[in-house]
Amino acid sequence: MGEKRLPDFPEETTSTTNKVVITVVGKDRIGIIAAITSCLAQCRVNIEDITQKILGEYFTMILVGDTSQASVDLTELRRRLNHVGEEIGVTVYLQHAQIFQAMHRI
Repeated sequence: MGEKRLPDFPEETTSTTNKVVITVVGKDRIGIIAAITSCLAQCRVNIEDITQKILGEYFTMILVGDTSQASVDLTELRRRLNHVGEEIGVTVYLQHAQIFQAMHRI
């Protein structure tokens, strides 16, 4: 009896190679979406999907970005997004989509 292996998911791996999941949370204020999306545009990250919600006085946003044409690596992108988040008073989390999917797979 050998080690159990999880099945490969080539279609997911291929489709998420250049994808990131970005989550933004904080107290609602004007300009959050503009600041985050401007940073992504400057870094040449294409926004493929975005959702946002106001829960009471709190703002939440999740977006999926394509980094295939990005002008910076993920470490630098994370640094820039964190800097923007600090300036506007929100917390920004960036995860590679493959890691996000692995964490949420049943």
